[in-house]
Amino acid sequence: MADKIFRVNMSTLTTSIEDVPKSWAGHGGRGLTSTIVAAEVEPTCHPLGEKNKLVIAPGLLSGTIAANSGRLSIGAKSPLTGTIKESNAGGTAAQILAKAGCKALIIEGLPEKDCWYSIALTPDSVTISEETELPGKGNFAVIETLSDRLEGKHAVLTIGQAGEMKMSSANISIKDPDGNLRSSGRGGLGAVMGSKKIKFITIDAKDGKVAIAEPEKFKEANRVFAKALVDHPLTAGLGQFGTNVLVNVINEAGSLPTKNFTAGQFEGHEAISGETMHDIIVERGGKPRHNCHAGCVIQCSQIYNDAKGEKLTAGFEYESIWAMGADCCVDNLDQIAEADKIMDDIGIDTIETSVAFGVAMEAGVLEFGDGAGILRILEDDVTKGTGLGRIIGNGTGSVGRAYGVTRVPVVKNQAIPAYDPRSIKGMGITYATSTQGADHTMGYAVTANILGVGGNVDPMSKEGQIELSRNLQVATAAIDSTGMCLFIAFAALDDETCLPALVDLLNARFGIGLTGDDVVALGQSILKTERGFNMAAGFTAADDRLPDFFYTEALPPHNVVFDFTDEEMATFWDF
Repeated sequence: MADKIFRVNMSTLTTSIEDVPKSWAGHGGRGLTSTIVAAEVEPTCHPLGEKNKLVIAPGLLSGTIAANSGRLSIGAKSPLTGTIKESNAGGTAAQILAKAGCKALIIEGLPEKDCWYSIALTPDSVTISEETELPGKGNFAVIETLSDRLEGKHAVLTIGQAGEMKMSSANISIKDPDGNLRSSGRGGLGAVMGSKKIKFITIDAKDGKVAIAEPEKFKEANRVFAKALVDHPLTAGLGQFGTNVLVNVINEAGSLPTKNFTAGQFEGHEAISGETMHDIIVERGGKPRHNCHAGCVIQCSQIYNDAKGEKLTAGFEYESIWAMGADCCVDNLDQIAEADKIMDDIGIDTIETSVAFGVAMEAGVLEFGDGAGILRILEDDVTKGTGLGRIIGNGTGSVGRAYGVTRVPVVKNQAIPAYDPRSIKGMGITYATSTQGADHTMGYAVTANILGVGGNVDPMSKEGQIELSRNLQVATAAIDSTGMCLFIAFAALDDETCLPALVDLLNARFGIGLTGDDVVALGQSILKTERGFNMAAGFTAADDRLPDFFYTEALPPHNVVFDFTDEEMATFWDF
């Protein structure tokens, strides 16, 4: 059965299943979401209006046995940044959607009635139903209720209260194999889903399978590919300590943004480190290793229990822990875990929201280090949508504007993540030039700047940073199109067998003859498509810049600034 495009029109409450246009056939994941958004969404439209579309697409290798191929891409015009947006996450949705024969699900229009709906997709149908039980409920209640309501294996995508209230930091949550949540966190795509009055989406593949053109070649390529991932020393570290292993590493490098980006080291780093977290998880009977999607050989996720040995949160990531920890000066891992759970339940980006709290602390709304105060505001204000809750729920830039704060760490209105761009300059290039606002996953220059993966580039020197970020952004766009986890990049950069095996997987899946150069060309074309959308929306080279304070405030302990000129930054797009 050939893959199809499933389309839902919320204005007319009608659906259709269409053939895939030839110009879309070679795309998947981010490449496909960005291609469709660029083709069908007016760049100047209001992100929460009827002209925006929500596009959900599995990757080119989704639904296969390929290791680490369980990432789902969701795209739209972002209500947070105003740019084109792709946000991806693990969970079961990508694999089940691919097995259902869905190349992409496109949701357009706005309903006339003031009620909530659900969408159910199978290989033969896509249906819209009114939903009266779950609006107003958190994501965990949605997952629990649907587990009782539905039979068989279903993927679930859901929004919490933040998405219903169309907060600009709202995410879309995806059920993982064990019923936990993974989040398409960045860019406020939950608000787009909320604007279309869709509370949740279910997907049932009905025993469907993904066709492999050359099965034996596929199995052999996957064997080589998986071995390269397992053998890399960094992926082994991720499996033991999770992504939070980076707290001590980045703190030691003097690049851990602390107290709203006023320092590069956090005195309480050890208390929130991956090593400490691992010991707590083991002591309390949690799971230090866990799959966010089937087929992951890295297993960097985990189950974190409370002091009573009961599950508190899952998928407890470095970015989330840094943002509420070092950036807000909270050194209590249990408080951070509780906040993580609340934000997962209400469906809001843990990076954006926690960095927003850091700015709120600078404004005097709370004292730095007040973890209990963060929990109170999350429960009493953000969940309920009070005035303060909406200011925070609309992101870091929203807090800065409301309280007149000038040190607001955003690019294109999206919060800067856990690597200070003054002392990891390659990340500064990525944050500034990314087509989607500040996002570490767009071009993870920490590889060569700090970790010695794919070579070594001095993190505090300007030399080589633009080329490094450019190459990584091109590669990442291609990886995001395959449905692969970004962490395959470590092996791809260091192991000469890894990238050829990935190309072999694509060729065996479709019966084609791609080369490594074709993959690079794919990544370049995706970036140019995204940039073209942004320029048509009104963005210019002047938007590819960091906030002023990064150029003027020296970061302790190295006392460095971000010192690239506008002319140097403009050369990023010379390809």
